Amino acid sequence: MKRTIAAAAALVLAIVMTGCSDISNKDSLVYKETTAAASSAVKESESSSQEGSSTDDSSSQDDSSSKENTSEQSSDKADSSEKDEKKDDQKQEDTPKKESTVKAVLADMTLEEKVCQMFIVTPESLTGDWQTTYVDDPLEQALKKYPVGGVILFSYNLTDGEQTKSLISDMQKITTDTCDVGMFVAVDEEGGFVARCADALGTTTFDDMAVYGAENDRNKAVEIGSTIAKDISSFGFNLDFAPVADVNIDPNNELGSRIFSSDPEVVGNMASGVVEGLQNNGVCATLKHFPGLGAENGNTHTNDYVVIDRTVEQLRETELIPFKEAIDEGAAFVMVGHQIVTGFGDELPCDLSYKCVTEILRNELGFDGIAITDSQLMNTISNVYSSGDAAKKSILAGIDVILIPANVPEAISAVVDAVNSGEISEERIDESVTRILTQKKKLGLI
Repeated sequence: MKRTIAAAAALVLAIVMTGCSDISNKDSLVYKETTAAASSAVKESESSSQEGSSTDDSSSQDDSSSKENTSEQSSDKADSSEKDEKKDDQKQEDTPKKESTVKAVLADMTLEEKVCQMFIVTPESLTGDWQTTYVDDPLEQALKKYPVGGVILFSYNLTDGEQTKSLISDMQKITTDTCDVGMFVAVDEEGGFVARCADALGTTTFDDMAVYGAENDRNKAVEIGSTIAKDISSFGFNLDFAPVADVNIDPNNELGSRIFSSDPEVVGNMASGVVEGLQNNGVCATLKHFPGLGAENGNTHTNDYVVIDRTVEQLRETELIPFKEAIDEGAAFVMVGHQIVTGFGDELPCDLSYKCVTEILRNELGFDGIAITDSQLMNTISNVYSSGDAAKKSILAGIDVILIPANVPEAISAVVDAVNSGEISEERIDESVTRILTQKKKLGLI
């Protein structure tokens, strides 16, 4: 594939919301100026040895002994040769295949390919199309040029089951053929009124999560996660941006009944149950919106700044409790929100905050999975930072994956340039890509 990032001006459709939904539960669309973009199997041979046997005729022993000796010598040589071939075959089988190991895949990637792995985007943000429901030539070329780590699909991408399967499988094939690594294919499927597949494809519907939180039945939470995973994985999705692990503190927060409860213990119990159900059925779970939007009085989609006045100790006593429980359950992803928490003292959106991502999420809570931003198309990021600056700051904060930057080529190019200039070390990139590839190996994507 091409190793350089080129840009050509285009108009792109993108999504304002992903990890969070607006109060109307519609996929909000905004127009932004951006730039449009563009395994071999190792054969294993087995040989089976055939052992010949000779019969000894005593009446003709003298006459046949010479022939038998010659035959035995020939058979011995054949057996020896076949044994050597078996040893060679076994040695080949015992040698790890290059494409099956995370270390080997990482070593074989260019810097540009590694950086592309750190982005999950909409198909439209790559091509500038209004609505993507199938793979056309512009999308194919864009995926070859930018083999991103994943895509996220919304209701308008999903026409019916067969169309959805084809769209996903075709995108997976292009990306796998390009860099030997498949994609995360994500969707917001929380249940309740945030349910893209249920809305568009008729999969199982659920009540708002607050209904189940009132019951605090972990078995029900596991059932919800299991059902959603079975439903969406049948189309090819392998990543769900759920469950919501926020605690309902301020009634004016943007999440409302998407939150299980105002009791952090209940939220932890239910969120960890959904994680168990999803991941036991082959779909990665995502805790959101770290370190919690429940005390918010605002909206990260529409406001330029959302400030939550909470100390770190208050977070520990309330918001962090469910995240910790669900992290201990083994959640693969944690989505970090755009809220500014006064207790961190840096006046940065949390997904750009080293204090939040590395010191609290990584070091204090012990999370070593994939840290992903909320959609960086939201106003709290796109109205304040350029796509390139936001991506760089996120990575320096400890984020592994940037979700839906306003301008994908600009963001990728800025990160590549930052590594080449020494602003970001390549070791830092490798750290995140190793996490990404490790999870993809578990999913069978490499």
